Amino acid sequence: MESVYIESSVLSYLVSRTSRDIVVAARQQLTRDWWTESRMGFECFISQVVLDEIAEGNPEMAARRVEEARALMLLAVDPACIELAGRYLDQSLVPPGEVLDALHIAVAVIWNVDYLLTWNCKHIANARAVPQLRKFTESLGYEFPHICTPEGL
Repeated sequence: MESVYIESSVLSYLVSRTSRDIVVAARQQLTRDWWTESRMGFECFISQVVLDEIAEGNPEMAARRVEEARALMLLAVDPACIELAGRYLDQSLVPPGEVLDALHIAVAVIWNVDYLLTWNCKHIANARAVPQLRKFTESLGYEFPHICTPEGL
């Protein structure tokens, strides 16, 4: 069975109140559809980074995000993940200060997950950044996951 690392933004879109912004509302619905119709076809993982991020903010929404995350398996953020994330930052493959985004990518790489599912198109599912991240990651001998949104998966 293929595996997917579910980044924090997916859980946020999953449980948030339906937005008046048509683009955001569409992403919310696409996320809910993927969660109910497609998720069971994958081994689904998160990390402590995800748990820490989704526990922040509005207490009611945080509780809903954490509750949904309970169904997912936890991947360790081990020293190899931290080192790889640091290398992404050192190489400017992920912008300075975006340590958590670098960690999400590194966890998916180190644990050899097939897909990294995210709505973070600024730093993670960025069409200009992904080829550079892939090339660098593969130069280190790792496989790079397919990075996509729920709509793409």
